[in-house]
Amino acid sequence: MTKGELIEKVASGAKMTKAEAGRALDTMIAAVKGALKKGQKVTLVGFGTFSVSKRKARQGRNPRTGATIKIPAAKVPKFSAGKIFRDAVR
Repeated sequence: MTKGELIEKVASGAKMTKAEAGRALDTMIAAVKGALKKGQKVTLVGFGTFSVSKRKARQGRNPRTGATIKIPAAKVPKFSAGKIFRDAVR
């Protein structure tokens, strides 16, 4: 499903225009990004939890040349599906 298709589903389900649904979706995504940037968790009961995970620096290998490279430490977004969501997908 693309973002456009999701906007159509939200618009029809909530009886709003596609423009309103698009703005609502964009606002929700921006709110999640903002919270994660501040190091907060975002929990949507029945859906799941968005959080930030820290990845340590490590050594890697260039698959083409075989040369060893350093991969720097990084913060990465993480999503953990909630039980109700997991059960619905099974």
